[in-house]
Amino acid sequence: MEVGQKMKRLRVKNGLTQEELAERTDLSKGYISQIERDLSSPSLETLFDLLEVLGCSPKEFFDEEIFQKVVYTEDDRTVYTDEERKYRTEWLIPESNEKEMEPILLTFARHGEFKRYEPSRSETFVYVLSGRVALKLGNHTYFAKAGETLYYVASDAHQLVNDYEDVTECLVVATHSYL
Repeated sequence: MEVGQKMKRLRVKNGLTQEELAERTDLSKGYISQIERDLSSPSLETLFDLLEVLGCSPKEFFDEEIFQKVVYTEDDRTVYTDEERKYRTEWLIPESNEKEMEPILLTFARHGEFKRYEPSRSETFVYVLSGRVALKLGNHTYFAKAGETLYYVASDAHQLVNDYEDVTECLVVATHSYL
């Protein structure tokens, strides 16, 4: 078993640098680097301290079977409806705000509009499943109909609006969770 590789994978998964992990465990960045490259083996006490900071139990760490949920069903979804703005959001995977990408199914009623967002670093992908949507991005407005895609960096204030006389449904995937 490659302890160092597993340790590095956990650190990266938690979004920590070697320096940040070192600070949280009172170890040096160089020692963390040596552990990750399998040049040094931590004591059990140090290993358990590292695992605690990384949110992993020793059993999970040493378990050879790596479990990753791949298929999500409708039962896994979280739904939010905004009656005033006339839209419904379905988070397609429950832990999406902890991931690099956040996929949602966005359904607009007639004259529905999604909340307005401030500029961010997020890249956003919108695939229009049915209807027509307008993207207000800064001082510009872009339109996409069923079968078309919007892809943008959210560096300006932005908002999605139903531009159709009936229901519009979109698949939205954003990075740097902000939905």
